[in-house]
Amino acid sequence: MFILSLTYVKSNEEADKHMETHMAWVGQGYARGWFLASGRKVPRTGGVILALGERAEIEAYVAADPFTVHGIAEYEITEIVLTKVVEGLEALKG
Repeated sequence: MFILSLTYVKSNEEADKHMETHMAWVGQGYARGWFLASGRKVPRTGGVILALGERAEIEAYVAADPFTVHGIAEYEITEIVLTKVVEGLEALKG
């Protein structure tokens, strides 16, 4: 499992200009079965995506995010191996 933590390096106003295409990209990540959950950080300094898949595929997909392409945000990709989850979330353990 991966935690994709993105941090804005440009203003929220700049992020808003690319939000529609970024959200379409996020939607495609869900459609591919890679993304499990996503949302904004509070305060609004970026966002977080929980993802499953192969690291190389995830890294390539992150490189195609409009936020990456337009220099809006930078990603930190952290791989974790879950050893315990609550009932109903066993799929997160991969």
